[in-house]
Amino acid sequence: MIDLLPKLEKRAAGAGSGDGGCQCAHHPGGEAQGWGKQRARTAAEASWPNKHTLRILQDFSNEPSSNLTSHSLEKITDRADPLRRMRPKKDPVKAEEHKPLIGDSSGSRTVSARGVSRLSALFEHPLYKLDLPPLTDDDTLFNCNHLLYTLKIILIGIFLLHNFWLNLSPLLSLFSGTMKSYPNWLRFHIGINRYELYARHSPALDALLKDLVTQRITSVAMKSGGTQLKLIMTFQNYGQALFKPMKQTREQETPPDFFYFSDFERHNAEIAAFHLDRILDFRRVPPVAGRLVNMTREIRDVTRDKKLWRTFFISPANNVCFYGECSYYCSTEHALCGKPDQIEGSLAAFLPDLNLAKRKTWRNPWRRSYHKRKKAEWEVDPDYCDEVKQTPPYDHGTRLLDIMDMTIFDFLMGNMDRHHYETFEKFGNETFIIHLDNGRGFGKHSHDELSILVPLSQCCRVRKSTYLRLQLLAKEEYQLSSLMEESLLRDRLSPVLIQPHLQAMDRRLRLVLQVLAGCVEKEGYVNVVEEDLGGETATHRSPGHR
Repeated sequence: MIDLLPKLEKRAAGAGSGDGGCQCAHHPGGEAQGWGKQRARTAAEASWPNKHTLRILQDFSNEPSSNLTSHSLEKITDRADPLRRMRPKKDPVKAEEHKPLIGDSSGSRTVSARGVSRLSALFEHPLYKLDLPPLTDDDTLFNCNHLLYTLKIILIGIFLLHNFWLNLSPLLSLFSGTMKSYPNWLRFHIGINRYELYARHSPALDALLKDLVTQRITSVAMKSGGTQLKLIMTFQNYGQALFKPMKQTREQETPPDFFYFSDFERHNAEIAAFHLDRILDFRRVPPVAGRLVNMTREIRDVTRDKKLWRTFFISPANNVCFYGECSYYCSTEHALCGKPDQIEGSLAAFLPDLNLAKRKTWRNPWRRSYHKRKKAEWEVDPDYCDEVKQTPPYDHGTRLLDIMDMTIFDFLMGNMDRHHYETFEKFGNETFIIHLDNGRGFGKHSHDELSILVPLSQCCRVRKSTYLRLQLLAKEEYQLSSLMEESLLRDRLSPVLIQPHLQAMDRRLRLVLQVLAGCVEKEGYVNVVEEDLGGETATHRSPGHR
């Protein structure tokens, strides 16, 4: 909460001088006037961003402790700083050269090569216009009024705690407008419910995707945990995203001798996974967009994390590089280098902070052994699914069907790294699985990993809506690869996937339908395809029912 003080003081000072209202724009030259005298800031410190007032809404559960305190760069000068001296004066890639985003009125590409938008036709299909059940307060992640009331109390409490007996109107005006005036990341959070992360045609989603690419980055920190380097980026509008930098080119495949757990995490896989999830109408992947980042200006110069800052260096090719700290692939041999300081990456919007919306982590029943020699139980027991069906939460409700959806999603991407999954705690067991961490997908287009489909072939269960959509996406007039190609054209880093990966998805879709056809032939249609489009739904029927 102490981090909120500079912004609040600045707002109060603005109100006292007749400036009035909530000034959302960031003024770099403005100094926060506080209750205590502040020492003069050095030139190096002036480049540090101010911390933000709405951090309470963002998920900082994994933020490294190295970023909890400010680190001064007073002793660093331009004379002793080769990185600052060699920084280009202008970005080689200008904003006007970027591709338009989804929903961008500047002329986004929404048609395929044939002149007809398959994507638009798909979303007009009745299967993509199914209504949700009526939502109650128990079905929404946040009661909007309660959420904003909580934020007001938190912020006002900070004022009173530190004896800021000042005009609070600028503070309260932050939440006085309509929902349309809220930041897009907040609108995204408020829209989460029991059945979906976002609505099919949510205007907040398209606006959020645009924010991920265009918002000014004000601070950067390393994300703790994980095998590879990931960065937490904070934007000018207080939103945050997880940045995964580019580690290999589009054409590089995972080496055949690599274990799945030692594979690279690919930024383009994160982007493609979001688009695939949307086309499948699951809508369980947080919004992801590709962005070209200036490593010097948008990472190095704004980070408060000394551990990250110290890993920057100039390569023999005169490119800016850094490697950070992590348990895998964080060394000078695996450094991330720009051209000369531009680097691609994916930006995934943060989910709400765990203090406001707790999430529960579940072990995937079909988790791999993550051992070079040992096999998991499901790999040696063909009747393993019968055991799973008798174990909560898979013995009732929709959870087993969610696992089947996730299995199909992972197989189409070739993702073998699904060891855990998460759900929102508020919704209990009757809610969707959040499809997080998809960076190890799209590693091999020349190989279809059939072991990913074992849950589907063992359990022989699928939602009717999922089954019908898979059949629809296999038809020539839609065709999954064409839909993905058209959807990915709207990302700034297009082309996100090369053609062999797109064609592999069509091939894998046919394999999924073959497995389901075999299940129907063996078990019968009514015992395989779970009705969820009307009448008796999966929610009221046990997955083990035959």
